[in-house]
Amino acid sequence: MSNIKVKSIQTDSEHEVALARIEEIFDATAGTQENDELNVLLDLVEIYEKKRYPIEMPDPISAIEFRMDQAGLTQADLVPYIGSRSKVSEVLSGKRDLTMSMARALHKHLRIPADVLLQERAASFDDSMEGIDFERFPLRAMAERGWIENVPHLKDHAEELIRGLIDQAGGLKVASNPFYRKNDHRRINAKTDPYSLQAWCWKVMASANEDANAKKYEYDQGRVDIEFLKQVARLSSKANGPCLAKEFLAENGIALAIVPHLPKTYLDGAALRLADGRPVVGLTLRYDRIDNFWFTLMHELAHVGRHGDIEDNQFVDDMTLRNVKGIAEDSTEIEADEWAEDALIPKDEWADSPVRDDPTPMSVIQLATWLEIHPAIVAGRVRYERGNYRLLSQFVGSGQVRKHFDLA
Repeated sequence: MSNIKVKSIQTDSEHEVALARIEEIFDATAGTQENDELNVLLDLVEIYEKKRYPIEMPDPISAIEFRMDQAGLTQADLVPYIGSRSKVSEVLSGKRDLTMSMARALHKHLRIPADVLLQERAASFDDSMEGIDFERFPLRAMAERGWIENVPHLKDHAEELIRGLIDQAGGLKVASNPFYRKNDHRRINAKTDPYSLQAWCWKVMASANEDANAKKYEYDQGRVDIEFLKQVARLSSKANGPCLAKEFLAENGIALAIVPHLPKTYLDGAALRLADGRPVVGLTLRYDRIDNFWFTLMHELAHVGRHGDIEDNQFVDDMTLRNVKGIAEDSTEIEADEWAEDALIPKDEWADSPVRDDPTPMSVIQLATWLEIHPAIVAGRVRYERGNYRLLSQFVGSGQVRKHFDLA
């Protein structure tokens, strides 16, 4: 036995041999070869026994009841951490699941180990989003749209459900962008609910991460310039222009996600950045018009091209606030408008076209044909500059965009 070869223990018979050898050299003198062998064998036996005979972790309810007994607590004492007397009773009887928020509170105030409450060894509670009230997210609307699982007691499971969406969006690396970003000069409606806004942004990112086509290609920083935007704009002249634009952007490493807006978001579009650095353009199509689609798309792409190197390069836009009197705008929004306008209709072409002074159907079609763009874009520009949204309504393509993306 003195020449036993020390190796990992894989079977019960090897375990028995190791124990016999340990007993044989247990009194080995420190510093000797046998003592070194003893120490290695003890470690190997411990590793094998932990795998072969793992100690079962106590279940959360048993741990709670043990802590209550230790501290002399009653069910009423758990109300601040679990919610109500009925919830406490249902949790302790196994009729209601222990939620993340309950587990967090029990860990913090009663010092019950996180790994027991979460039933995961070496688990801990992530506090990076401390201060966020997960119940304030529009859970019902999100569940109805399939963004999160539609489970009973949605609010009880708010944190788990929202963190699931965050994981799909790219994890905690992107979770705080653009949450609670406040800048009075961005195009964010004053009535916007930040929780609804953030949920929408995460869903856009999650959808982009699921787009296998967009993930095939790398994004080349600097690729998006005014000429790139003009290439995209010319796709508008095709019958399936919106779909072609999505494919073209994907081939250039840019995801386009169409995600209907949530209540209290007042959104048309956004330019966001994924955890891997790829840009994603999100559109809501809340106004189902061809002119609105192309201008919003160009505006968000302009953000990607002109402002992709800005540290806080997350942009969300309510286009109804564009040039509204009394509202100061950030220079980035003005710059994005300039690129969008020039990409769709170059400045010199617009200045020389008779459509500015005489917006007849014929002049709209002539300029659109010359520029190889959809007439809706020309009509939209006329309507915007004149502030007359009844003008040329037959050209703007109402109800003609959502159908391309299978949206009702």
